Amino acid sequence: MNAAREILAQLQAGAIDVDTALRSLPLQPATDLGFARIDHERASRCGFPEVVFCPGKTPAQAAAIATEILTRSERVLLTRADQGHADAVTAAVPDSRWHASARCLTVHRGRKEPIGLVAVVAAGTADLPVAEEAAVTLEIADNRVERHFDVGVAGLHRLLDRLPAIRRAHAVVAIAGMEGALPSVLAGLLARPVFAVPTSVGYGASFGGLTALLAMLNSCAAGVAVVNVDNGFGAGYLASLVNRQTRCPDPDDAEMTPR
Repeated sequence: MNAAREILAQLQAGAIDVDTALRSLPLQPATDLGFARIDHERASRCGFPEVVFCPGKTPAQAAAIATEILTRSERVLLTRADQGHADAVTAAVPDSRWHASARCLTVHRGRKEPIGLVAVVAAGTADLPVAEEAAVTLEIADNRVERHFDVGVAGLHRLLDRLPAIRRAHAVVAIAGMEGALPSVLAGLLARPVFAVPTSVGYGASFGGLTALLAMLNSCAAGVAVVNVDNGFGAGYLASLVNRQTRCPDPDDAEMTPR
């Protein structure tokens, strides 16, 4: 109520116009753009504002949605964007950042000190677009992230070299295509939740990631949760929720570090 009073007082004083007042009033949970209804209450319900999935949206639509979200939020994430989306959004929102390898766009105003630690572990270089999508998702949600790339099971010594650092994380996102073995190996070595992401990387019998998906779902190691094929965003979001629940900003805390 106090926020509404302040907005109305600014309107009465002529400091803002009617449209600005209407957009700012906390009485409208959604804004109708004609082609999209923006859920402005998503952050208050879920802790993060609405995320824009760009495929199927024109560059102009993606830019308009991002601009509207930013009228009431200090951050926005757009996933699976292409160069056309990037050009339109950066033109409309000059402080946006284009993460080409992750196919994501972000605006992150009012940054906070990153908390906790999440390890993003990718089996191969071909998995990096999905891994970077997970990492960018985690970073815009103010999580501390460490990347461990090209450590797949075909060269297990590479993974074992990184294991002490990975063990310091509160949650792990494990990305792999082909036979999808990496999450099971990690879960057998860690006392942390492993969020497994199958990727569509592989030859014919990988069936566009289905082989890796089924392998991860059938993991004999406990502690593996599986998201959809190539869904780096979904795994990053889940890992963020877990990391933030630890309420431990220092990953070196002895009580939080597995032995």
